[in-house]
Amino acid sequence: MSAGNIDFVLALVDEVRFAFQPLINVKTGAIVAVEALARPTGAHVHDLFREAARQRKLTELDVQLAVAALNSASEHETLLPLHINIFGGTVTHDLARLDLLRETLHRIGRREQEVTLEIGPPFARLEPADLIAGAEKLRADGYQIALDGVGEGDVPLTLIADMQPNVVKLDRAVVDGLPDVPGRVAVLEAARHLCSSTDALLVAEGVENERQLTALRRNGIRLVQGNLLAPAARRPPTVLTVPGLAGEVTDPHGPSVSTLAAGPRVTEFLSPATTLPTDVTADKVRQVLADHPEISGVVLVDAQNHPKWTIERNRFLLAVTGPYGHALHAKRPASRLADEPRVVTTATTAMEALSLITGSDQYRMYDDAIVVDESGRCLGAVRAGHLIRGMADLKVEEAAALNPLTRLPGSDAIARDVARRISAGEVFAVSWLDVDAFKTVNDTAGFSAGDDLIRSIGRSLTDAAASLRSVQVGHVGGDDFLLVSDLDDLVPLSEMLLDPPRAAGGVEVSLSLATFVCTQSVISSYDEVSQQLAPLKRHAKSLRGSSWVMSRPGSDRIDVLRGQVEPPPEFPSHDPESHG
Repeated sequence: MSAGNIDFVLALVDEVRFAFQPLINVKTGAIVAVEALARPTGAHVHDLFREAARQRKLTELDVQLAVAALNSASEHETLLPLHINIFGGTVTHDLARLDLLRETLHRIGRREQEVTLEIGPPFARLEPADLIAGAEKLRADGYQIALDGVGEGDVPLTLIADMQPNVVKLDRAVVDGLPDVPGRVAVLEAARHLCSSTDALLVAEGVENERQLTALRRNGIRLVQGNLLAPAARRPPTVLTVPGLAGEVTDPHGPSVSTLAAGPRVTEFLSPATTLPTDVTADKVRQVLADHPEISGVVLVDAQNHPKWTIERNRFLLAVTGPYGHALHAKRPASRLADEPRVVTTATTAMEALSLITGSDQYRMYDDAIVVDESGRCLGAVRAGHLIRGMADLKVEEAAALNPLTRLPGSDAIARDVARRISAGEVFAVSWLDVDAFKTVNDTAGFSAGDDLIRSIGRSLTDAAASLRSVQVGHVGGDDFLLVSDLDDLVPLSEMLLDPPRAAGGVEVSLSLATFVCTQSVISSYDEVSQQLAPLKRHAKSLRGSSWVMSRPGSDRIDVLRGQVEPPPEFPSHDPESHG
């Protein structure tokens, strides 16, 4: 590039200042990262890019702006992970130029692992294979990869599946229509499902009002960005949480979505980890902790970003600031005062992580858990306080959703379990159980006897779920129950439910069980399962005695595994001899 071309690009960059906007976990109130946003003086950033495009210097300007964003962030000494914007065209056509980012990071004392590159549109004229290869190269260099602008413009959904970014950012145009535009809600649900299938974190941009935030919470979105919670500011935030946000509760009457039957994953509570190299001195760690009172500890990582040691703030400062502490430890490796990290993966549930924390030595009861990816690289930390509060909130929500008669969960729990199994590609069965002629039972034996019968069935289901590990049960109302299980547990489950004789107030009763076998290729949602079970239930109830019917994918046949077909009604004979 000639000196004139360099001067042209640098002149454009010189017109730009940067604002910093946090990404916030609305479940915990934690600020998980901060995005650097270009703010040209007296113009919009798109005007600069249009001018650079006319001069055929678009990728040069794109990279120089990213470099300037890193330099601006370094002036404020923030330890939060950074989100930096780049065009997909730069990744596709000028990947080598992004080496300037690595040089800048090393100069300002930060690492690639602390930076998420938000790759944005336009994508229409890019070769997808080249874009994906470029993103993979950047990921191999240590960067996190985000796909920006999803839900608007020319971002194909197949790019999410093929690129498998760490983060997907839902465009503000989608959020703008919430909660009043049903189509936008559908886009949100589709994006959430796709991200769940690809293990990507979904971030909703442009949250401007409480109604939008409530809609996002109801639909299981945990990471948000917008002026409602934290407007872009000239300086990155100096705190790590948004006060009061985690205490807000979604409308209890709204639909419940998102978490798995076994509870939310630990990644829903993820906060940034402050990382330093394993050979760092104790004096350097002390300085970081003194300059940043908001952080709870430090993770010591190797060159591949694998966590090797963790340093808890209070224990460390007590050691280095006590009598003779500075003289003993200041110039020596900080790892001498560190503990082995308590490592969990992205697949770990929050409850499993909480058990790991509370089951450890008492003096480490409130240490952070360190979350790693499939290669063992540090993704962040989970604070014990966030887990304890989050699990307490979850248990309150679960208790409110239990059926008061049987204390079994409702249809939401079954829907989440079905969604989890579909996402995992499992082959499983969903069964619908109810009492035959339950209204007649109530009319004959009384409502109290009917309630006792329902409680008895509830206890049988609880026993089944306790003894058969794959079984999830729910009481969806009245005398209707839903069951999800592996195929191997179907026969013992049916025997536990249908074999015992049952009666209500001396009136013998029978049960009907309808089962549909589900595979990912046939069933894509809980609603589809419900539709398939409805005719099976009618068939089961047409049989005499306690009955069980089953249907399998791709077949119209209904197998009768238990129960007797009702004989046709007998009509009086018209044979004249019969009256003789």
